[in-house]
Amino acid sequence: MSDRLHVATRKGLFTLERRGAGAWAIARTSFLGDPVTAVLDDGRDGTLYAALNLGHFGVKLRRSADEGRSWDDLDHPAFPQVPAGGLDATPAPPSVSQIWSLEAGGTKEKGKLWAGTIPGGLFVSTDRGSSFGLVESLWDRPERTKWFGGGYDEPGIHSVCVDPRDARNVVVGVSCGGVWVTENGGESWECRARGMFAAYMPPERRDDPVIQDPHRVAQCPAAPDVLWVQHHNGVFRSVDRGRQWEEIPTVKPSVFGFAVVAHPRDADTAWLVPAVKDECRVPVEGKVVVARTRDGGKTWETLRRGLPQEHAYDLVYRHALDVDGSGQRLAMGSTTGGLWISEDAGDAWSLVSANLPPVYQVRFS
Repeated sequence: MSDRLHVATRKGLFTLERRGAGAWAIARTSFLGDPVTAVLDDGRDGTLYAALNLGHFGVKLRRSADEGRSWDDLDHPAFPQVPAGGLDATPAPPSVSQIWSLEAGGTKEKGKLWAGTIPGGLFVSTDRGSSFGLVESLWDRPERTKWFGGGYDEPGIHSVCVDPRDARNVVVGVSCGGVWVTENGGESWECRARGMFAAYMPPERRDDPVIQDPHRVAQCPAAPDVLWVQHHNGVFRSVDRGRQWEEIPTVKPSVFGFAVVAHPRDADTAWLVPAVKDECRVPVEGKVVVARTRDGGKTWETLRRGLPQEHAYDLVYRHALDVDGSGQRLAMGSTTGGLWISEDAGDAWSLVSANLPPVYQVRFS
C-alpha cells in the first residue's frame, strides 16, 4: 500500500504520510495560498510535478526531485503563437487557462509526460516537463470545432489513460468533446463514444459522439481495455477500449457525479461518488456516500460508514478520488475541505481533516 498522499487544493499542495496504524499527518506543505490544479508523483523516477493557476500571473508548472522540499520552475504548456500580421489580421492564439491533468507516459518512456488543458489542448513532453509540444493531430481534428465547455466556459481535457501494455495506446476524456483514442502514440485519433448519450442536447444531437460530456475516464491497469466513465447524465462502461459503451443505470443513490476510479487489478470493481445533478450539485439527501460495484456494474453497494450523513454538502471533484496500487486504500477530498481515507476498499472511512481548502485532486504516491 502507498503511505504517501498528495492533496492539491485551492490554497496549496499538502503531502500526507501514514505514521502508525491508520494515522495520517501532513508532512509537507507547498505553495501555500496558491491554487494547485494538478499533481503527479512519477513512479518511474520519483519526480513530483505540480500545476498552479495564479490568476493574473497565469498558469505555472513546477518540478521537484526531492519529494517537494524544493521546486524548479518549468515552462508550462503553451499553444503555438500565431503571426500577428497586423493589428486585426489574425485572432489572438488560444491561451492555456488551466492544466487540468498530468500523466506519466509508459514505463519505458523515460521523461515522457502528458498534459491536458483548458481549452482542450493535449500536450506532450519528452524531457521531464522542461518543454511541451501541442499534439496537433488532435487539436487539428475538424470535430474539435463542435466541442464546448461544461462546468468551465471552454472545453477541457481532464483524463489521459496510458495503456501499461503498450504506451502508444492512449485514451483521452474531453468535457464536452467525447472520448478520443490513439493507437499509434498520437499520430491519429478516433472519437469513441458509441453507446453514450447526451440528455442535455436536442434529440437529433443526443448521440453525437463529439459533444458527449465524460466527467472522468478511468482505466483498469490490469485490463486496460476496460474503461469506466462518469458522464454528466449517467455512468458508462466499455470492455473494448471505447468502441462500444454500455450504460450502467443501477448506481444508487444517483447516476450523476464527477469522480470514478477503477480497481488496479479487478476489472469488475470501481468506485463512484454520487450527487444531485445540474444546478444543485450536493450529496443526495445531504449524505456523503461512495458507490462500489464488484460485478462490472450489475449491482452497487452504497458505502457510508465514517462519512457525514446529516447536513453534508461536500462535492467531490473528478480528480478528488483515488485508489492505490493495492486496491484496498482509497482517498477522497471534497469542496468543503474534508479528506477521508479508507483502508478496506471503501467499507469504512476515516476523517483525516475537515479543515483543508477545497480539494481539487488527491493522488497516492
